[in-house]
Order: sequence, then structure tokens, then C-alpha cells
Amino acid sequence: MADTNSNSATTNATPAPAPSEAARAKRKERVGEVISNKMAKTIVVRVERRFPHPRYKKVVTGYKKLYAHDEKSEAKVGDRVRIEETRPLSKIKRWRLVGVVEKGSGVTPVAA
Repeated sequence: MADTNSNSATTNATPAPAPSEAARAKRKERVGEVISNKMAKTIVVRVERRFPHPRYKKVVTGYKKLYAHDEKSEAKVGDRVRIEETRPLSKIKRWRLVGVVEKGSGVTPVAA
């Protein structure tokens, strides 16, 4: 018995190619307004969600603050942006900027 591991020839298979954009699962996308860009490469986006109240059926608006990665620091306060879910980038950052949908008016709101 010269070769104790007879499986060594079959384990040298080519690695599987990386999944393409189409093959990967669809990632969540949200559109919201930038409320802060004071951090380095990070923006805070307020996302609006409208839904009927479970008991009273009145349409209620809920807001969520999401932290997104902005590599080129292109988003400014007041811009409407599209963000996409991604792997955890830091303790609170789980989204990344896809693009600016609409530029803001340039006037900074007093209270967000």
C-alpha cells in the first residue's frame, strides 16, 4: 500500500466560480433621506414606512434610522438616496449607498 489516501486525486477539483449579481439572492433596497453625513464614509438615512395600524386601520408612518456606507462621500444632508443591504461593516452599519436618487435643496433642516 503505497498510497494511503486514495481520494487525493479527486479532491483537486476546480473551485466554484464566485456568484454573479444575478445568481446571488436579491438584496433589500430602501429609499430614504440623508439626515447626517458628519461621519467619515458613513451617512445616516431616515427611511419612511407607511402601514395600517393593526387595530384601528389608520395609515401610520413609521421611521427608521439606518447607517449606510458612503465610500466617496457623495451624499449630502437632504438628498434622497437608494441604499442596499450588505454584510456587517461595523457595529451598526449594515447598508451601503447605491446612488443618489434626488439632490436636496441645499437648505439644512433645523430639526430632523
